[in-house]
Amino acid sequence: MQVHVTFFAQSRDLAGCPDTEETIPADVTINFLLETLMRRFPKLAALQSSLRVAVGVDYQNGDYVLRDGDEVAILPPMQGG
Repeated sequence: MQVHVTFFAQSRDLAGCPDTEETIPADVTINFLLETLMRRFPKLAALQSSLRVAVGVDYQNGDYVLRDGDEVAILPPMQGG
């Protein structure tokens, strides 16, 4: 199945691209997708413990099961000042 992944802010810089299409097996979780992305974009590992993930417009935890066609956003930790 296919999911579209968009990287934001520092995660975009570390991935080296704004987005990607990922082919993953059916019925896998966000954790599986993140492991796949860390292998494909090793520099993302620097943010691994603090990344937030949204599917559509809702934040999801690592156990969320992805569906074909999901739009996934990878967001680094929020910073402000």
